Amino acid sequence: MTTAHPSPAAAHASPTAGRLRTAWAAAHTPVPGVPRWARIAARAVPFTVLPSSAWRIATCTFHVPLDGGAVQDSGNLPWWLPLELYVVLLSAVSELFAFAALGLVARWGEVFPCRLPLLGGRPVPVAAAVVPAVLGATVLTVGTVLFTVMLSTGRTIQGRPLRDGVPVFTGDWHTVVLIACYAPLLLWGPLLAAVTVAYRRRRRARQS
Repeated sequence: MTTAHPSPAAAHASPTAGRLRTAWAAAHTPVPGVPRWARIAARAVPFTVLPSSAWRIATCTFHVPLDGGAVQDSGNLPWWLPLELYVVLLSAVSELFAFAALGLVARWGEVFPCRLPLLGGRPVPVAAAVVPAVLGATVLTVGTVLFTVMLSTGRTIQGRPLRDGVPVFTGDWHTVVLIACYAPLLLWGPLLAAVTVAYRRRRRARQS
């Protein structure tokens, strides 16, 4: 009777997969005392950003005709930064900022990860988490509402008229897809604000 042995590739992948699962669990597992609604809100934040990121990448990077054939230009981007790459970087950074909301319910938002030099294992000051979160929630809420208002009036955030062919005015399926992808962004700021309030109350209660 022969015994099957895992291939070297499988043996190498197994520890890597295990580390990834551990890191994923550490990033998402809430600490004791987090209300259920706050866990749901924090986990929902990245999904409010994902649809618009997917729309931008599909439209500007892979040139999927979701924009109704509107002319794409690089605007004021430097010559060395292609629009296709800029959109991917913008979407990745947006998702990273959205992912940070999970820190308001997980351990890494209360105690610095051990791998960080000098700070590893030390408690995260409440203000160091709350102040950026409050500022971010305020900017996001005001910005997304202002963007929606300006777009509905046919103008850009700078007040300039929108160019012809923007899918929000085509009245067909392009409009439906655009609105469905960008409407969730309106929830990013309020959700972050709610989770921040729960974080501050929890940390203050433990310190009292």
